[in-house]
Amino acid sequence: MEDAEQQDGASLAVPAVTKLLLASEGRPISPRAVDEAARIALRNNAAVHVFSIARVWGTSFGFPNPGLMPNQHEWQEQRDIINKAMKALQKRGVAASAGVVGTRQGAKRIVTEATRLGCDMIVMGADPKRGFLVRDMMWSQEPWRVQRRAKIPVELVVDPPSDNA
Repeated sequence: MEDAEQQDGASLAVPAVTKLLLASEGRPISPRAVDEAARIALRNNAAVHVFSIARVWGTSFGFPNPGLMPNQHEWQEQRDIINKAMKALQKRGVAASAGVVGTRQGAKRIVTEATRLGCDMIVMGADPKRGFLVRDMMWSQEPWRVQRRAKIPVELVVDPPSDNA
């Protein structure tokens, strides 16, 4: 009887994952984040969608400005990031797809993409959490905003601090 209760409690603690989003706000996806996504996907026989943001730097007088949009080099950099992560997942036997999108609101777009794809969980690499006065002004704190905004579980794999604050 106790074993059945323990099994039920364990299954409630870890929800079944059928689709997983491995996301990045533009930083390279760390091997630790890829390992975590692969571990969860293999345990649940889930597919993984690798997703990255090409940062749009703002608007000019309320209108999109071509000079603030990602250039070809930045788009290619993001494609290289997701391709590297996708190949690492496929080497581990995980079914993976990928996509890149340009936006100013990284957290909002990542959560929207997870909802659109029907993902049950988001995995992201993250810098250590900063104090509340500074973290809303730093792009590197975007994973923590994803965690606050998302209605599904978000697994943040904390990486060493990055220099691109």
